[in-house]
Amino acid sequence: MRRHLTPAALRYHAPVAVCLLAIVLLLFLPTGYEGALLYREAERCTALVTATDDSSIIDTGLVRTGEQRCTLELLDGAFAGETVTGINMLNGSLEQDKLFAPGDKALVVVSHDGDTITNVTMSDHFRLGWEAVLAAIFALFLILFAGRTGVRAIASFALTVLVLWKVLVPLYLKGWNPIWVGLAITLLLTLLIIALVYGFDRRCAAAVSGSFLGILVTCVLGMLFTDLFRIHGAVMSYSESLLYAGYQHLNLTQIFMASIFIGSSGAVMDLSVDICSAVNEVVEKRPDISCREAVRSGLNVGRAAMGTMTTTLLLAYSGGYIALLMVFMAQGTPVANLLNYKYVASEIIHTVVGSFGLVTVAPFTALTAGVLLTAAKRSSS
Repeated sequence: MRRHLTPAALRYHAPVAVCLLAIVLLLFLPTGYEGALLYREAERCTALVTATDDSSIIDTGLVRTGEQRCTLELLDGAFAGETVTGINMLNGSLEQDKLFAPGDKALVVVSHDGDTITNVTMSDHFRLGWEAVLAAIFALFLILFAGRTGVRAIASFALTVLVLWKVLVPLYLKGWNPIWVGLAITLLLTLLIIALVYGFDRRCAAAVSGSFLGILVTCVLGMLFTDLFRIHGAVMSYSESLLYAGYQHLNLTQIFMASIFIGSSGAVMDLSVDICSAVNEVVEKRPDISCREAVRSGLNVGRAAMGTMTTTLLLAYSGGYIALLMVFMAQGTPVANLLNYKYVASEIIHTVVGSFGLVTVAPFTALTAGVLLTAAKRSSS
């Protein structure tokens, strides 16, 4: 006999099908920038470093300039098997420079004129192999500990990466309004990610509603305080490089504003799901509970979670700026001066405005979950 899925089972499994379909479509969706001018008449491939010549490197302590010449064996591409000389330029920057040694595997750009190689540039060490190993270990542990939920988490992770890379970034490069695009994509991801947890049911509707209301608060406050703090979007790393690369039409400040609520949306979703699950559990155990009592229970859970979630944002954003803070302290920079620097002020906006989203998502989710879930229980009884 064929087993038919119940409506509840269909609602629970449908998000997985939608997510997998979206992943497949996004994998084949072109970004429109595959044939960028930078890589015309050039081929990116991997190469094995067989020998190095460091005689042209000028070493002045911490700073190294000049060039390193590497003998390479090309491993793939149209010129696979050929032995060439690659140039590794050193600019005196520890952050950007790299040195190769015999036996290293490198990512190189082979410039050519027809079948003749004209130049080989050393891009960086080839890391995709170990990155794949790390991703596989992460996926394995997630599945071992979380089972089917782990599979859903991997699907949501892959979907998020693809949406950001294949949709958000190309639309930003094309000059679409960063705020509206960011809100639309954040809403889409919030819906699908939470649906993978609950399925398409009232819990999903309650959590998505609460999350997005909190994200809207973060968006509005982010726009307001970015203007009040007089922060220009060029404060973002590598953003000026976009302008010099021919994208002067981009509004970097609006992109920075959008990054505020996009960056906090994950924590907002997390808290929203926690509160919604708690309210749902209370309603399941107490079917006769009133809407007001259910909302109050959600608020109590939210109060307990907000303290740690706010600190989570602080640690997440400040972790990348430890070296900068150490420089300020080593130079004896007064705290008042430190707080006035635009780099620090921009992180204050990220942290505090993101925390506003967490503070507001708790009552929003408690309210939507209390109303929707108690109404569902009454209608089913």
